Amino acid sequence: MRGTPGYLAPEWLSAAITEKVDVYSFGVVILEIVCGRKIFDRSLDEEDMYLLSLFKRKAEEERFLDIVDKSSDDMQLNGPHVVKMMRIAAWCLQRDYMKRPSMSMVIKALEGIMEVQEDLDYDFSAQPSTSGVVRFCQMDVKFSATTALLPSVLSGPR
Repeated sequence: MRGTPGYLAPEWLSAAITEKVDVYSFGVVILEIVCGRKIFDRSLDEEDMYLLSLFKRKAEEERFLDIVDKSSDDMQLNGPHVVKMMRIAAWCLQRDYMKRPSMSMVIKALEGIMEVQEDLDYDFSAQPSTSGVVRFCQMDVKFSATTALLPSVLSGPR
């Protein structure tokens, strides 16, 4: 398994890989842009170090704007649009890949043609690790470059 910790979709741990792993990574990128920070920042307090955990906490408190990039006037002045982007990111980050949108649905949501579903789960993923152990739910899963993966189930050419 190869990839950047924090950007890997949870299903990488089960080897049931679908086209939705890219949707998950796209959700991470949206969140990084809106928040103006990396997915994992060791310079912050432990509770704020992992962006998805912080996002989950702020979603539960209904305080999305607390984590918006403070150095970006555009982000600060466009609160409703920023919250919409965060909801699109949350939709892309659903732990259950079946609940994630396709990229064509994401584009429609970005264009305002489609609404983001209402019942989003903000408990997104496994915790990242650089040690070769991923914290997923209540279990540790070890992985390495030699982990065998089953053939991918893809929807066709990208």
